[in-house]
Amino acid sequence: MAGVQLIGVPGIPLVDTGDDLPALIETALRGSGVGLEDGDIVVVTSKVVSKAEGRWVDLDEIEPGDDARRLAEQVGKDPREVAVILSESTGVSRKGHGVLITRHRLGFVSANAGVDHSNARPGSNWRLLLPAHPDESARTLRDRLNAAFDVTAAVVLSDSHGRPFRLGTVGVAIGAAGLPALWDLRGTPDLFGTPLRVTEVGFADEIAAAAGLVLGQAAEGVPVVVVRGLDYPVTDDARAADLVRPSELDLYR
Repeated sequence: MAGVQLIGVPGIPLVDTGDDLPALIETALRGSGVGLEDGDIVVVTSKVVSKAEGRWVDLDEIEPGDDARRLAEQVGKDPREVAVILSESTGVSRKGHGVLITRHRLGFVSANAGVDHSNARPGSNWRLLLPAHPDESARTLRDRLNAAFDVTAAVVLSDSHGRPFRLGTVGVAIGAAGLPALWDLRGTPDLFGTPLRVTEVGFADEIAAAAGLVLGQAAEGVPVVVVRGLDYPVTDDARAADLVRPSELDLYR
């Protein structure tokens, strides 16, 4: 392997509802000269996918219920925003001042169910939800880009999550297509020929975290990164949902 490249794709405009995101990415890839090659992994922030899919909520149109009002008083948040968070969640794991840790309807645990207002829309009352079906969104992007460039590439949709017991946010995969999101290496020999017994790699999460070095977290304005130079098994059955630990195997909840 010659080395792995993380290539930020410039030229993608601000995305809004109804925009043809695959076409915008294709145009930027061609215009920047980055292009797309066999084996490339296109990492796209979930935020631009949500914007294109119209996942906006206007808090001025939300009427919070009693549960949202009670919880909002406990944590010091806008009860309308708490109502939106609860609507995206299947349960509350932890709560603290200004934050709710919830189990998202997609299965993972995150702060405020991924409901975001940074880099969203001007004005304080707009909130942006995560994509409704991120694995499907990743498959659509992959199909369109592979057809446009006549290649076999993969797609990862990334989001920023905090972690229990460690400070700082990192990129994680909430959608994937074309690569093993959870790469099962059990049975593969180690350096000394001993078969691995328990090793499963969160491959899509590793890709999302690496791309985060280029995507950034604030005003960088780079929503797409091409990861080039990795070897991995191509699969049409990829799902970031495979990364969610089943409840019966979770020792913390």
